[in-house]
This record gives sequence, C-alpha cells and structure tokens, in this order.
Amino acid sequence: MMKLTLVSILISFNASLALAALPHPKGKSGVTYKTFFGQCPAKSSGMLGLMIMKEFEKAKSLKDVKEKMLHEKLDEKFFLSDYRISFNPVSQTLRINLECPEPMAKVQVYKLNGEEHFSAILSSNGKMYEPQYEILMSSEKKLTYQLPLIALSIDQVEGGAPQELTDTIQKLNMDMRKRISEIILSKKNELTIIFSLGGKATSVFMGADFWDEKLYKLTKVVGYVSKSQRYPSSINLTNPKKVVVKFSDKI
Repeated sequence: MMKLTLVSILISFNASLALAALPHPKGKSGVTYKTFFGQCPAKSSGMLGLMIMKEFEKAKSLKDVKEKMLHEKLDEKFFLSDYRISFNPVSQTLRINLECPEPMAKVQVYKLNGEEHFSAILSSNGKMYEPQYEILMSSEKKLTYQLPLIALSIDQVEGGAPQELTDTIQKLNMDMRKRISEIILSKKNELTIIFSLGGKATSVFMGADFWDEKLYKLTKVVGYVSKSQRYPSSINLTNPKKVVVKFSDKI
C-alpha cells in the first residue's frame, strides 16, 4: 500500500503557546504538560499526547520523542498535518501542539484492472488518511456533513490528482462544498462535479482546464437558480467562453 501522508515535522526547544492542559498535568518527574489539539479529534490526540508524555518521562529528551514520532510514524497514525513539541527547562513545562487537516472527501483508489486498492479520506492539505479519520471527526461533531465521494486510479493519485482536487474544492464556499455528492475525474483529466441542489442531482461538466474561472461562473449560476428555486439537471462549463444550463422537462 502506498504511503498516505507526508507532513512537515518541527521539534523545537522554544516555548510555545498552549490553550489546554490534560487532566493530570504533572508527571512523575515533576514536569507540567500543556496541550493544544487545534481541530484534531480529541480521542486520538489525547492518546498521542499521553504517548508523548510517557516517552518524555523516561529521560526528559526531546530527541527521544522525535525518534519515536519518526520511527513509529505517529503523525500518520494520528492524522496530523503538523505538530510542535517544546520544553521549557526553567518552568519544567512540556508543550504539545497538534494540528490536523480538514476532511474534504472520501476517496476510493483503484488498480488498473478496476479492483479496489484502498479507501482513504482526502484532507485539506492534499494528503490522504485512513477512513477512521472521518469517523472520529464526525463522532466529535467536527465534521457535520456528508463527504463527497471521489474514485481515482493509482496513476491519478501518483500524478498529483489529490492535491489538484483539494485546491479546486477549497475554492468553493462552504455552502457549495456541502452540496457536492460526487466528483469524477476522467483519464483525460476532465472534471465532473455532481451537486445536490434542491434535493435533485445536478451534473456540472468542468472540462479539463480553466477550473478556477469556471468555478466563479458556477457559483454565480447556482446563486441565480437558487433564487428561482428551479434547479438544472446539468451545467456545462467545458467551453470557458459560455455556460450551457439544461433543465429537466418536469418543473
């Protein structure tokens, strides 16, 4: 299985701000622990925080903590996009700052023969994480809507499609993003986005290029049809110079 995540790693001796403390802030060695979990799931981040504390208690060594994080790939296992661990020897305080990305879509990656290879959660940093990430975020109400589905081939994944799609999704406002039910990227890099508008499916054909410009036009079209509460069955934006909107026969 291919590696799902690559995150930047920063272990610093400089003190950093912390906004929360664990229930038992002092360890056996008299060290005070303060943590900040950002938008990370509290359950998984709390477990990681305790692992870091336990490792640090052994010899008060940030180097040992860093080696454990790297060797056991704890950043991947605990859905981190970034982290900072710092120790102030004067106040004997270890501060743990964890950051996690926003879930963007559910991804199914297929082999060339069409067999499913693995499932993952595409996140706002363009990386893919284990499906459990969506479950944790939803259970803690940090994800409050259904993620859209994306099917990609391994070639598309290795060719940078996850980052490209992440950049595209993030250019839509949150209201539009919540209405996406499926995203299709063809072998020719032609993008189709299926929205749920007014309780009906609307297929938006984006073509293979000029996506930024087309997203701006799409937002204007959706805003216009939303006012009339008559939603189209398809919006064709493949030609960057024009927009073709089709409605079903039934109004």
